[in-house]
Amino acid sequence: MPIVNSLVGWYLKRRLPAFEEILQNPQQVQHDQLMKLLRTAQITEFGRHYDYKSIHNAETFRERVPVTNYDDFKHYIERMMQGEQNILWPSEVRWFAKSSGTTSAKSKFIPVTYESLEECHYQGGKDVLMTYLLQKPDSDIFSGKGLVMGGSHQINNASQESFYGDLSAVMMQNLPMWAQYLRTPDLSIAIMDNWDEKIEKMARATIHDNVSNISGVPTWTIVLIEKLFEISGKNNLMDIWPNLELYLHGGVSFTPYRDRFKQLIKSSSVNYIETYNASEGFLGIQDRLHSDDMLLMLDYGIYYEFMPMSEYGKEFPKTLNLSEVKTNENYALVISTNSGLWRYIIGDTIKFTSIKPFRFKITGRTKHFINAFGEELVIENADHAIKKACEQTEALIVDYTAAPIYFSENAKGGHEWLIEFEKEPTNMEAFNLTLDQTLMQQNSDYEAKRYKDMAMLKPNIKIMPKGTFHNWLKKSGKLGGQHKVPRLSNHRQVVDEILESTSARS
Repeated sequence: MPIVNSLVGWYLKRRLPAFEEILQNPQQVQHDQLMKLLRTAQITEFGRHYDYKSIHNAETFRERVPVTNYDDFKHYIERMMQGEQNILWPSEVRWFAKSSGTTSAKSKFIPVTYESLEECHYQGGKDVLMTYLLQKPDSDIFSGKGLVMGGSHQINNASQESFYGDLSAVMMQNLPMWAQYLRTPDLSIAIMDNWDEKIEKMARATIHDNVSNISGVPTWTIVLIEKLFEISGKNNLMDIWPNLELYLHGGVSFTPYRDRFKQLIKSSSVNYIETYNASEGFLGIQDRLHSDDMLLMLDYGIYYEFMPMSEYGKEFPKTLNLSEVKTNENYALVISTNSGLWRYIIGDTIKFTSIKPFRFKITGRTKHFINAFGEELVIENADHAIKKACEQTEALIVDYTAAPIYFSENAKGGHEWLIEFEKEPTNMEAFNLTLDQTLMQQNSDYEAKRYKDMAMLKPNIKIMPKGTFHNWLKKSGKLGGQHKVPRLSNHRQVVDEILESTSARS
């Protein structure tokens, strides 16, 4: 193993004792994290308002500080972007991660502090590599470059002292020089905001590099790989980057994309690892290569609470701590962080697969579901059903979205699915049948509503022309970065916009 691998491996493995602590004493680690957060922020405007100085346990914290969302913090963040300091967090805040918006705002701007970068986002990246090297001690990963499918950043016009951009771009902009040396392409290309031009330049800039690992959301990674194939005339990424050994993915479920990646990367030696690195914090790592759940990371400056979905939407919802959660229950994540978010509903739902240690799967979004008829369909159900239907009919998808078809005077309700295929099913009727049956097998509420077509009809699938979702994202100003097509919507806005912009064939 080259010396660079040995040195970096040694550096990463110094973290092992602390890593073992979160496995052995999770509740104590979380208590310590909360107390550290409260002590640090007690001098801020927010901390003084809620008298953080007098809070000494989680119970008082839950009683005193309300559960919040972005709209509750928006006025604080706007002041911070204008240059005001010591509002939510005491250290200087100059960077903000731009994320997809809320009902009242097109975009969210999440504070990114020095502490959240160093203790959370960067530590998460190092822990991913540490757990990988523990499983692959003969890895040669640091002999090559890491390609990051990052977003863009720009100077915030509200204040020359503050900057915003996609989280990945903020992270890349602030990386130390030694870390910049290990990545590709050049920063000027990596943070471009014109994605059509960016993909072209990324492909040409990296096609002759020795790329050993890739990080990015599956959709944009596929677009880059296809551009590399177009330029090189190859049809296997290993022919371009023969030393590729690891793909780190996140942002959306990998389930619908897995078969497509097997076609693009024809090698059993490439490993796939999921990470949960949101704008609000680095939350989880797939620490076992052959498992599909993630380890909840408990010492990154984040204190976790878990809201049962029956409490979601209430004015004063109850939350649970680690000692109270159960496996196989859906929870909305509530976090308090070293970026100054307090009892903040992040918008994702998870379920624990294990509580010794605390491992979990992302099941969806609090707002990305369909429950028009009491069917309570979540993204986890949809992704699994799409995967099964693709397997049964030898299909490959590019992307999909689904929404309700409401009852009318002459018709019953159901779900409309807009699907763009890379390779269409051998039998469309069989695809629809498998999709429907798999949803019924996974979700008893859906199954009940589908009983004899009494409350819901079978899925209505429309095959979308190539480029449909790319064009919709571009037209909506959401091309690139962390923007993605909503899998499920409890309304028809997205579906109707897409149908209006193209002619679909049933």
